[in-house]
Amino acid sequence: MNIVSIIQQGVVQGAAHLYQLEISAEDIPLSTTRKEFEGDYTLVVFPFTKHVKKSPEAIAQELGAYLVEQVQSIKAFNVIKGFLNLVVDDAYWQAFLQDIYHNPQFGTQAPNGRKVMVEYCSPNTNKPLHLGHIRNILLGWSVSKIYEAAGYDVVRVQIINDRGIAICKSMLAWQKYGEGATPESSGIKSDHFVGDYYVLFEKKFQEEYKAWQQSPEAVALFEEKKKAEQSAEEYFKTFKDQYFNLYSTLGKEARELLLAWEANDPATIELWKKMNGWVYAGFDSTFDKLGVRFDKLYYESNTYLLGRETVDQGLNSGVFYRLEDGSVWIDLEDAKLDKKLVLRKDGTSVYITQDIGTAQVRYRDFGAEKMIYVVADEQNYHFQVLFEIMKRLGEPYAGGLYHLSYGMVDLPSGKMKSREGTVVDADDLIDEVVNEAWENSKERGTLADLSPEAQQEVIRKIGVAALKFFIVKVHPKKRMIFDPKESVDLQGQTGPYVQNAIVRCNSMLNKAGNPDLSAASDYHTLETAEKDIIAQLYQFPEIIKQAAEGYDPSMVAMYSYELAKAFHRFWHDYRILQAETEAAKAFRIQLSMAVRNVLRMGLDLLGIETPERM
Repeated sequence: MNIVSIIQQGVVQGAAHLYQLEISAEDIPLSTTRKEFEGDYTLVVFPFTKHVKKSPEAIAQELGAYLVEQVQSIKAFNVIKGFLNLVVDDAYWQAFLQDIYHNPQFGTQAPNGRKVMVEYCSPNTNKPLHLGHIRNILLGWSVSKIYEAAGYDVVRVQIINDRGIAICKSMLAWQKYGEGATPESSGIKSDHFVGDYYVLFEKKFQEEYKAWQQSPEAVALFEEKKKAEQSAEEYFKTFKDQYFNLYSTLGKEARELLLAWEANDPATIELWKKMNGWVYAGFDSTFDKLGVRFDKLYYESNTYLLGRETVDQGLNSGVFYRLEDGSVWIDLEDAKLDKKLVLRKDGTSVYITQDIGTAQVRYRDFGAEKMIYVVADEQNYHFQVLFEIMKRLGEPYAGGLYHLSYGMVDLPSGKMKSREGTVVDADDLIDEVVNEAWENSKERGTLADLSPEAQQEVIRKIGVAALKFFIVKVHPKKRMIFDPKESVDLQGQTGPYVQNAIVRCNSMLNKAGNPDLSAASDYHTLETAEKDIIAQLYQFPEIIKQAAEGYDPSMVAMYSYELAKAFHRFWHDYRILQAETEAAKAFRIQLSMAVRNVLRMGLDLLGIETPERM
């Protein structure tokens, strides 16, 4: 039984013995004692005053004395007003460390037979992965790892947006201006190559639009439509989309390409497959750099027709209704979500229709009771609508749908715009962080004795760790600014700082060799710092559980940072291999092994590797 349960049972028995009060263990909340007070766990006794006609201080004194006398694992207590602070006996922490120090999987739960699906990344094939995708990918991967550690069978998927007008823009630009160039002939990474043509289309379109604004047709249109005191510049700034659809030559050619794709024109399909193939190869390279993978890929070109049959069924059951113009809607006003279109009047799907069908297909594919969608907070309303529709359709998994909504990522220089080519590509950002790690390493000179290849591998692990940790340490719902230089600081709240604690453990354990640790059982009186570290280790399984329940990898990141900080401090303040006694030496080696294992596991849940040297 864990110490929390032991204390709770003791309180149950104490309440019955002292006050003839029947309570359940679940009704006894315990928290870790604040650092400025002595103790390990704190019980708030104010609720007892409803049933016991005594002051909170008196109740706390009586319960504390009972627990020290009757519960072997409680050594002492103190009372601060109505707060009972309990001190756990050193022997309990000693026994706990003996149980876990040699277990590299400590903290993980046994399989629970439940399945969860995590969707993340889900890029468009008209441009390479960028900084926003990195946050999405790292959140999705970390959540999937945390759920695995919590005992779930996890399926990782993404849906690739491989069709539509944006993809046709890249295709058209390559047709018109590419002159047969390929990623190989140009020496450009293949997804970047395609993305460059998306940017080129926008550039050519802007040139066309600017020239058109001087035409008699545009001048006449402005004079007819302008509002009072509105300049031509202001008017045409908001008219761009209408221009694309109604007047633009490039817009017409892009729409014709889309219609040819929808008609399954062989030449168009061949071009589409070729350019998407380039993009997929580039994506795979970036996924390898980030160390992530997927169990199944879904493609919008295969899913965009899904959901129509379900809408027909929903019409028959009254979930949806049809207007006179033929469009189909659902009324969600009673759920404060307005009315939502699910089929256009021409019978074509909208995104929500596709998502209905895709969820159903995934359930048939995997039978996951929980589906987690990692998508930016711009889509909050969309997922509220989707989940409400699935409930009304009576889908068996509807209660397990969850939108992991996250805030956008900015750089110190500001926001990004993909059509203008100002997006920070994922590959460029990874390279920049790795370069920052190189510069830091050169200043310290700690890797000079390694071969260039070995140095490169160490720096890669440090740089990628810096990127990942900096991203996931922020609560998903918060908007954030990513600073590459700050992310690699060995003294900051960073991935390399945590890695360095593991490297220190490894270095010390390598020097220790294979010592006999049996003397650790003779180490009976723990230093405060030692007990604090063991208490932190003790929390790790609960941290994993809470991070899974809260869909929040930042809990694991910050726990790992705090544990690393405690160990760094311990490393400076206490001797380990030259400890004052053999018992202290053996105990501290065990403690270091446990810290190393938990930090490794914590970083692994964030997708972070640790080098042997730094």
